[in-house]
Amino acid sequence: MAPQSVAEFYANKTIFLTGATGFLGKVLVEKFLRSCPDVEKIYMLMRPKRGQSTKERLEEFLSCKIYERLHEESPKCFEKLKVIKGDILVENMGISEEDRQILQRECEIVFHCAACVRFDMPLRDAVNLNTVGTKRVLELAEGMKKLEVFLHTSTSYCRCELPVLEEKLYPAPHRPQDVVHCCSWMDDPLLNHMEPKLMEPQPNSYAYTKSLTEDLVSQYAGKFPIVIARPSIGKCGYR
Repeated sequence: MAPQSVAEFYANKTIFLTGATGFLGKVLVEKFLRSCPDVEKIYMLMRPKRGQSTKERLEEFLSCKIYERLHEESPKCFEKLKVIKGDILVENMGISEEDRQILQRECEIVFHCAACVRFDMPLRDAVNLNTVGTKRVLELAEGMKKLEVFLHTSTSYCRCELPVLEEKLYPAPHRPQDVVHCCSWMDDPLLNHMEPKLMEPQPNSYAYTKSLTEDLVSQYAGKFPIVIARPSIGKCGYR
């Protein structure tokens, strides 16, 4: 088989993207629409906002300066964008059954970029957002009948104690499910007391939960193809 270009690979493909409103998410959407003109559709998970309809949220999103060139040169390309109301902090991501069925029937590629880069986030909050939130996206992906790849955005700071970070999976210091369980029942004083020891040698809750989440994602490797990206600077994709 002849090698495919990036544009050829994404031709006629349907994508599901979390963290679309973050820095990386906006860049991905712009790049897909400009460089992969034959992409079929991009579903973007967005949290509901009071007083804003789905259409208004999309208009706000597309007012970003990064899309100016596309507005001028190819305004119809934005018809490929579809908003899915949901929130990775909510059970089942708060996605309606109708939308869930659409995603599981149509999507071939998942880009999971939703996360928070706040280094001082309390451990419970960081686990719920970065680890439990990812688990919910993985569970949604399990039901995608045409899924070709699940791409998880991690960070090159997932193992800060290593002098060299190689392109391989590193087991987390603790089983992700065990940490999630601890955070679900421990009260704040106890969890705050244990937090430094749990995170050691990671310098903050962001790096620690990213290492946990990589381990969690790797557990799904036998169910569908997985890619883990480690950008050097992770921008918040959760709004």
